[in-house]
Amino acid sequence: MPAADLASPHEPRIARVAAAMGDPARSRMLAYLMSGAYASAGELARAGSVSPATASGHLARLAEAGLLRCESRGRHRYYQLAGPEVAHALEALALVAERDSHDRQWAAPARQRLRAGRCCYGHLAGQLGVQLYERLHAVQGLRPSTEGFQLTETGHAWLQGLGLCAPAPTRRRYAYACLDWSERRDHLAGLLAESILQHCLDRGWLRRGEGRAVELTPPGVQHLLPQLTA
Repeated sequence: MPAADLASPHEPRIARVAAAMGDPARSRMLAYLMSGAYASAGELARAGSVSPATASGHLARLAEAGLLRCESRGRHRYYQLAGPEVAHALEALALVAERDSHDRQWAAPARQRLRAGRCCYGHLAGQLGVQLYERLHAVQGLRPSTEGFQLTETGHAWLQGLGLCAPAPTRRRYAYACLDWSERRDHLAGLLAESILQHCLDRGWLRRGEGRAVELTPPGVQHLLPQLTA
């Protein structure tokens, strides 16, 4: 039977998206956007180590594949990953790409800050993100739901101890597990996780570092870290 006859129209259309991700310059651009923030075409050209004209073609290809969204502000255009599922796909691919060199890759000094804490599409990842997820489970602050987790009364009380009133549920996924690129354990993703990260930044317990790195501040060591490691 010809190979074409074996293909099912109901299988996922992976090839087009994989081809769009596969170019080294485009993959660097996608990685640059992993924090969830918008970036200009010029910033992404520098991230991809290509000229502005070449970057324009790459960005159009990524948008066509459904990996980016574009927003015009005046004469400028800004780009962002199309959604959290794109960020999760990139993290999963990174895990596969480094499965035989994980320990060596993360021992590199240049990656230590990323491993300690980083922003993953608006929520906390790395060692701090894993600690947050595991602490919420340890205090029985999460209970399973059809789309991940809901907060328990204990979870609400734990967050109130940090000075945070948990956000009300919306149509967005509220809380769910996301496999961590560096730790190979789960961290917390979703609306709840984004609110926690923003609260910690607003309180000055965390600060943004280079790229998507997130760092503990001295007040964070005093007020946040004991809550994560108790």
